Amino acid sequence: MQTRKTTLTFRSLLAISIIAVSYLATTSRSIPGVESVNDKIEHAFAFFTLALLADFSWPKSGFNLRKSLSLLGYGLAIEITQYFLPPRDCSLFDLGADAVGLCVYWMALPVLKNVPPLNLRWKVGNGPG
Repeated sequence: MQTRKTTLTFRSLLAISIIAVSYLATTSRSIPGVESVNDKIEHAFAFFTLALLADFSWPKSGFNLRKSLSLLGYGLAIEITQYFLPPRDCSLFDLGADAVGLCVYWMALPVLKNVPPLNLRWKVGNGPG
């Protein structure tokens, strides 16, 4: 059973992750470790992680359309913002990679539900969320 403290921890991690992704998406600075990975893989991994954190932040509801569309809307907001930033560019392929990350999370749910301690999120009688 996921406790209230655990839920708040995941919500904090989600907020921190959104701040980090927003910074990385809008900075003109070169980030050495980040630039060595394929951009689309970075997008998919980031949105897989955001999906997991969003799902665990509100454990009483499953990974549903509301969570998915909220995260995809965030990805769209990033792309629109990047359109106005000179060193960046707006790419629908990036948004597609975001969607792939969300789909991979959804497809990975049957496996994640069997991985301790992650499986506590799906135990009957989850705490307040």
